[in-house]
Amino acid sequence: MENNRFARTEMLLGAEAMRRLESATVMIIGLGAVGGYVLEALARAGIGHFVLVDFDSFEPSNINRQILALTSTLGQKKTDIARRRVADINPAAEVRTVDCFVKAETIPDLLEYRPDMVIDAIDALNPKCDLIQALWQAGIPFISSMGAALKTDISKIKFGALSNSKNCALAKFVRKRLRKRGVNISRISCVWSDEQVNLPPEALALPEEAPSAGRVRHTLGSLPTVTAVFGLTIANQTILWLAGRKK
Repeated sequence: MENNRFARTEMLLGAEAMRRLESATVMIIGLGAVGGYVLEALARAGIGHFVLVDFDSFEPSNINRQILALTSTLGQKKTDIARRRVADINPAAEVRTVDCFVKAETIPDLLEYRPDMVIDAIDALNPKCDLIQALWQAGIPFISSMGAALKTDISKIKFGALSNSKNCALAKFVRKRLRKRGVNISRISCVWSDEQVNLPPEALALPEEAPSAGRVRHTLGSLPTVTAVFGLTIANQTILWLAGRKK
């Protein structure tokens, strides 16, 4: 069974590409709705080394869209569940976990891992901008996820340069802040949806109290299908790039 675990990936991409995937290190920052699906696909593709970063635990509200959120995983740390998931898919994979909230002060330590690819699947604006800026300045390849909430049409999901994104509120704010910081947004790869949406009143709810990390953010309605396609699109681009199929 071990020899056949990734046989179909190797049949399609070739033995050399498979060796590249097995030797690659991917850091996934944010193991929620998008990041969980990225991890699932990359583990099944045979990526050999992971650095998984998150500070949170699973809650019942995560179950509608997060692949790692189950009744059996509620209350448990996302990094712990993610590590066990990878081990169940590919016991040979090396998994390192970092339980931290990503911010300007913690990013330098993360960059010390020198991953081959970083996946930015966090949804907090300031940490996202700090992370993108740091990765861009360090020359570390990465793909960033923009906003998947409030979207329903998976045919509108796009991959490309951040400068080309439209109809995404998160991407709009990220573009504006990064331009002010001197970041070349035409060099930032991301996934977004250009679906034009109207915000229904029931899609927006304010938290009753600030979360433990001190952030007060809106809670937005979202579908498991859209967040999954975001994650799988990122994973597909990552696999092809690491395999040498994309420059």
